Amino acid sequence: ETKQPQKKLQCFGKEAMNKNKELVEGKFVKLEKDISETDRYQRLLRYVYLPTDATPSGVFINDYLVREGYAYAATFPPDIKYADYFRTLQQEAMMNEKGLWKNCKKNLN
Repeated sequence: ETKQPQKKLQCFGKEAMNKNKELVEGKFVKLEKDISETDRYQRLLRYVYLPTDATPSGVFINDYLVREGYAYAATFPPDIKYADYFRTLQQEAMMNEKGLWKNCKKNLN
């Protein structure tokens, strides 16, 4: 988290926010809805794809952020379409010490 006033800035939060901006800010993206429109903070819930010439279906941004250790595999029912997939990606990121899994070890215990 970087924006919740009740919570302190989480380890690797700024890096994750900056990477997400780098990937999608100002670009045309494709959004995929699961079940819910918004979360409890009224933030729009969507899976994000960035179409490219090489992959017209798009780079799956949620996948990239979890795979590279910029995000946790956090899923909240009923929005669980990719829950198992994201958990697998997170396990790989943890084993390979990517992103927050390398930089935030003392904060993850």
